[in-house]
This record gives sequence, C-alpha cells and structure tokens, in this order.
Amino acid sequence: MTRLPVTRLLGIAVAVPFVVALSAAAATPEATVELTFTDPEIVESSGLVARDGLFVTVNDSGDTGQVFTVDPATGDTVGVTTWSGDPTDVEAVAPAGDGEVWVADIGDNLAARQRVTVSRVPVGRGDRDVDVVAYELDYPGPPQDAETLMVEPGSGRLVVVTKGVFGGEVFVGPDVLDPDGPNPMRRAGVALGIATDGSFFPDGRHVVVRGYGSAAVYTWPGLDEVGRFDLPAQQQGEGIAVDEDGAVFVSSEGMRSDVLRVALPRGVARAVAPDPTSSPTTPASPTRPPAPPTPPASEPAAEGDGVREANEVTEDAAGERSAWPWALGGVVGLVAVVALVRSLRPRPRP
Repeated sequence: MTRLPVTRLLGIAVAVPFVVALSAAAATPEATVELTFTDPEIVESSGLVARDGLFVTVNDSGDTGQVFTVDPATGDTVGVTTWSGDPTDVEAVAPAGDGEVWVADIGDNLAARQRVTVSRVPVGRGDRDVDVVAYELDYPGPPQDAETLMVEPGSGRLVVVTKGVFGGEVFVGPDVLDPDGPNPMRRAGVALGIATDGSFFPDGRHVVVRGYGSAAVYTWPGLDEVGRFDLPAQQQGEGIAVDEDGAVFVSSEGMRSDVLRVALPRGVARAVAPDPTSSPTTPASPTRPPAPPTPPASEPAAEGDGVREANEVTEDAAGERSAWPWALGGVVGLVAVVALVRSLRPRPRP
C-alpha cells in the first residue's frame, strides 16, 4: 500500500473543510415558482402584497396610478384599480386591512423630495376607478430615496426604509395620519443597504427587508438583526411579501416575471414562527379610530415565543449565510501546518 507523505495528509485534512465551505457558500437558496405574471402591463413589478389568497403589485416610476390584483392559480390579473392623479414614483405596496393596500409614492432618485405620499387603495377582483386620499409623510432630516413601505400589525403605523448605499434608515409614521398633513416621521434605526422592499411577519415583532441579492430579518421595534440570507437570482428583485401564515414570497421587474416562494434558513424560521396560542395580527388603519390596545412589542418575550431565541438564531444564520471565515481559517491552518512540518525536518550537518 502506498503511503502518502505526512505533509500531504495534513494538507488534505485542512483542505477538506475549505472545499466544503466553498460549496456551502455557493449553495442556491431553496425556492419554488408560486406564479408567473401573465399580464403584459406588469413590466416593472415593484412591491408585493400577499393577502386573502391573492397577490397585489404595482409598476414603479413612469406608470399611471394603477394597482394589479393577481390570482396565483393562473398568474392572470383579475382586477385593476385605477385612481386619478399623477404619481411621481410609486415604489411599494403594503397591506392596509380587508380589501385595501397602501400605495407608496416614495421613490426619489435625485433625493429632492422632502415630502412623499401614501394612498389607501381598494383592491380585489374586478376593475374599478376610484378617488383616493393622499397622505403626506415628512422626513425629519434631508430628502431620501426609498422603495420600502411596511405596516406594523395591530397599530397600522407606516414604516419607510430608505435605499441608502451603506445602510437604509428606518422611519416610522405617526399613530394617526392627518389627510391635511403634514405627517412627520421619526427615525427608528437602520437596516441593510440598497433596500428594495420589506414586510412584517404575522407576529408583529419581526420584519424582513430585502435588497437585490439578499434579505435580512430584524426584531421589531429593536431592529436587532436575527439573520441574513441570500435570495434567488432575479432580473431586478424589488418585491417581498409575507402572507398571513408567514410564507415569504419575492418578485422582480421584467415582463412575465416569476413570484417565488422562498424557504427561510432554519434559525430564522424558528425565530419568526408564530406562537400557536395566539392568532395572527392584521394591520389596523392609522386613519381610523385606533384598534384595541395590544401588548407593546418592547415587553419581555414570553417563554417559547421565538424572540427568546434571537441570540441563538443569529449564530445559526451567520453560519448558514457565510462560509468565508471557515475558508480563510482553512488557508491559514494549511500554511501553519506546512511550516511546522518543514521546521521539524532534520537539517543536514555541515
């Protein structure tokens, strides 16, 4: 039997974890096609809502005021809501309660709009032409470009995440919106950079924010990162939605683009899993009388409600999303072993 030199055996032992780490880093996230948009009018899907067994989306800048309701069974548009007005840059939609969504005219590539607008729009099967009320939201600082609108379950407060390169700023609207405005927002923290959409989970204590290639889950309202994960390759991914059961879907610009159902990493899924003893929350309306008070999100978590596992989950998700520390460690270890073996070789006598 041929014996390999000690140096080669040691090199193989160190290199195997290195190769495995690279393979893990290249793994494709698990995703399945939920539907394909068939409507030729949906060419720049930007923003996504999944409610009542239907999907809702909008085109971004350049389109008129219209919202598409799509049946996932066929991918066909089953309703279009059109409203009067000339939006500047619609970039997002978010749940607004039974049969309605918030449409966010918040895009601002030139960072010139101190004040952006949101409108509450009825959606569902059948075409309709409606008049809507626009509510003005004011940033506390300079103008910002944004493509993400979320709605806090229970309170119905609106949450805007900007599209900052080095990190998006998170802003929260007032408890009740005034149609005569202005409605000042307050800064709540930061999220991942180049944010293109986001959504609350049913528990109301976690949010997911996506960019073009990855997404991150945070606690709410603390905005502590629970985990980050890659997203499937898309032409220009600008939509993410979480339905009433906690399923996650992503969408992209492009004609006949797919809406994909994405499986969360195990650690993240454990953290956002709904408490089986409680019913899912739904967005209230900040333009109507407030809903009955719900326990503040900042209260200590009850045993077993998922938030307790945040530290454990962060560790799990970090291991799932990045194999490069292991790879680097493998290289350093290999160099160290080779150096040690060479130092132990007998030196020739003079």
